[in-house]
Amino acid sequence: MSDHVDVLIIGAGLSGIGAAAHLAKDLPATTYAVLERRAASGGTWDLFRYPGVRSDSDMHTLGYRFRPWRGDTALADGASILDYLRDTAREFGVDEHVRHGHHVRAADWDSTTARWTVTVEVDGEQRTMTADFLWACSGYYDYDAGYTPHFAGQERFAGQVVHPQHWPDDLDHAGKRVVVIGSGATAVTLVPALADSGAAHVTMLQRSPTYVLPVASTDALKRRLTSLVGEQRSYAVTRWKNVAVQSALYQLSRRRPALVRGLVRKANVAMLPPGYPVDTHFRPTYDPWDQRMCLVPDGDLFRVIKQGRADVVTDRIRTFTETGLELESGAHLDADLVVTATGLNVRVFGGATLSVDGEVVEPSQTMAYRAMMLSGVPNFAFTIGYTNASWTLKADLVAEYVVRVLARMRATGTRSVVPVRDESVAEVPLMDFDAGYVQRVVHTLPRQGTVAPWALKQNYLYDALALRRARLDDGVLRWS
Repeated sequence: MSDHVDVLIIGAGLSGIGAAAHLAKDLPATTYAVLERRAASGGTWDLFRYPGVRSDSDMHTLGYRFRPWRGDTALADGASILDYLRDTAREFGVDEHVRHGHHVRAADWDSTTARWTVTVEVDGEQRTMTADFLWACSGYYDYDAGYTPHFAGQERFAGQVVHPQHWPDDLDHAGKRVVVIGSGATAVTLVPALADSGAAHVTMLQRSPTYVLPVASTDALKRRLTSLVGEQRSYAVTRWKNVAVQSALYQLSRRRPALVRGLVRKANVAMLPPGYPVDTHFRPTYDPWDQRMCLVPDGDLFRVIKQGRADVVTDRIRTFTETGLELESGAHLDADLVVTATGLNVRVFGGATLSVDGEVVEPSQTMAYRAMMLSGVPNFAFTIGYTNASWTLKADLVAEYVVRVLARMRATGTRSVVPVRDESVAEVPLMDFDAGYVQRVVHTLPRQGTVAPWALKQNYLYDALALRRARLDDGVLRWS
């Protein structure tokens, strides 16, 4: 295998496979490699193995624009998503370009040669590769460890404590009393899955409530359209329908938060037992979409609560005991197994250190151009999805734009392209999002600007028009 390629992609997950597929179909003469630190492709969908793992976005927008998600399943299980990703890789020949066990540690841009030299760890040894263009598709979180706050007395607990990111293959929860700490997408997925697969009882212990919205597990429109116009066309229509619904819900949430709060509450009340304290356990203190809203297929979380096989406790942990958890209210939760669904640690660019002509790039000192390139960093792109919609919607747009940039470079003989920051543009945090995993690290992330093309809209409809129509000669990108 060559140690030099035109494009080097970091990560063989959803973003990396999608990026490589775009290169394969749109720039077939481009040489590329995909470096994956793990022994298998699939990223998130290969790493997470906890019971019930599934998408938290509908599959007709989480699927690639160029390759339909077949069938009418809206929220799919992890194994099905992994099959879809690997089938896509095979279809476009991407799997032949993936180099497993390659952990990217550092990358240095040399202006004299207009190349990246990338330091890679393979089997404990360091190797180097070179590339004309570097594309980080490594996601946004640390694969080594999830976020787990310190809990007093945890060493005294006689049962088992696990984090969903590292679920043991041999863990048997049948007949056990399980406490799931957390209230996000992972927690609301785990609770019904554990209850339905043999746990004696499951308790979701949360410090504060999250918006939880029941949705249909299958898309009726997609099913009807497929029988009439076929898979390809029905997928396109369903995708745009879901984009419109997502966008409308988000915009309504920002403009009429009280209305959306009331609608979600009404949906919750309808699925819970009469007299259930909805406002205690399912009424957040923040407005809808200040943090990501949790979707539950066919209201499965509410179903197991109504059946008495699971419950929700809103309280804080005082300490672990030998037999469970003592809460600040004085109550005690008996447990045989505690699952810390407490979130992720954000890690940009897979933890790789970037440098330009030997000078280390501090991401927080850069400004993100169109939320996909960094000011002052040549021939570099990264893929980060939306916080308020499916990740792949943005990943596809980024890939399309990068392909345009690469095509122009080839057509004009350009060796280098770099966004040049306008110092008069005011900077703000990259993400205006209250989720804990963002707030813990927002000061370390690249900044965004207050005007285009430095402003991040978190709006697919806007981006789809802006990015596909954007002039590459916009006065910000410097070609040389």
